[in-house]
Amino acid sequence: MDVNGTVAEGFEPVREAFAANFALLGERGAAVAVYRDGHRVVDLWAGARDIDGDAPWERGTAQVVRSATKGVAAAALLLLHQRGELDLDAPVGAYWPEYKAAGKEHTRVRHLLAHRAGVPVLDRPLTPREAADPGLGAEAVAAQAPVWEPGTDHGYHAHTYGWLVGELVRRVTGRPVGEWIADEIAGPAGADLWLGLPATEHARVGRVGPLEAPEAVGGLRARPKRAVAEAYADENSLTRRAFAAITPAADENADAYRAAVLPASNGIATADGLARFYASLIGEVDGGRRLFTPRTAELARAEESSGPDRVLVVGTRFGLGYMLHGGASPMLSPASFGHPGRGGALAFADPGTGIAFGYVTNGFRKSVTADPRAQALVRALRTALA
Repeated sequence: MDVNGTVAEGFEPVREAFAANFALLGERGAAVAVYRDGHRVVDLWAGARDIDGDAPWERGTAQVVRSATKGVAAAALLLLHQRGELDLDAPVGAYWPEYKAAGKEHTRVRHLLAHRAGVPVLDRPLTPREAADPGLGAEAVAAQAPVWEPGTDHGYHAHTYGWLVGELVRRVTGRPVGEWIADEIAGPAGADLWLGLPATEHARVGRVGPLEAPEAVGGLRARPKRAVAEAYADENSLTRRAFAAITPAADENADAYRAAVLPASNGIATADGLARFYASLIGEVDGGRRLFTPRTAELARAEESSGPDRVLVVGTRFGLGYMLHGGASPMLSPASFGHPGRGGALAFADPGTGIAFGYVTNGFRKSVTADPRAQALVRALRTALA
């Protein structure tokens, strides 16, 4: 496999691991980017741009990144807090009165960001067409009764997170969340990422699909743990119901899906776009604007939830909108904060080292949080920094 792009001196282990993902882990097409102290030190891509095609991946090829979208959406609320427009400790109902229904009147904004709101499921799932209507999604989650008392426990809000965050941004700013992110985050950061893909960018986006995984290689787990597999198999479990809040599953390659605005799941980005976004959260990028103040970056990675996750079953850790380094989703160090995308993508920042990392792929595996390909790259990055 020909690997295209460049790495700065000392980061050669990342190139080696990236190539090995194609040779050993069945990678079809992917890209990885790393920034250090605001400057790009890794920019690699290889393989086919489409999971079912032969056209080569090019610099600038973008992909659906699933739940890695959540880290971008979270930044919108944290920036509004940073600007004094949103109080993280205020009741959600102070901004969104309809949300007080069904016993949710004491839900605080920080509960939404830390997956503590108690509404990871919808009693009546939405179709993909309904889910793409932000008004319907907001109405559904506002009417939903919580499955635990908000603030008392945590469980991954796989789809509902998007309507919660998106509607709160709209209530505070009066603007659609996708438009706000384009103007206030992607534009200032100079990052190729979109929530609601413009028609002008459709040609850049590759087709995604399932990727058959080989057996475990070098100690990497090829199959989920038994308890996790059983939770996904049980149609009454919170796990199954959370991921089925949109039923049936949408066609992620359809133009209509890519153009929709689902802040939990359908962001589209290049690897460089994700890495550049996270670099802008912890410092200036190529001399440009920094998005988060140091205080806001600390809020992002200050632990709000930890322990057994009522949806993902395994132990998880969350800050305000971001997964934190841990067994379920290892990143570079305990200081890292970011977000994986189910089955592949991973992006994060590590303030202590000044590192920002982005990885995207067109092949989705069954893993939810710790994809072996992304983890191989993170280990190689750790080696390069040692």
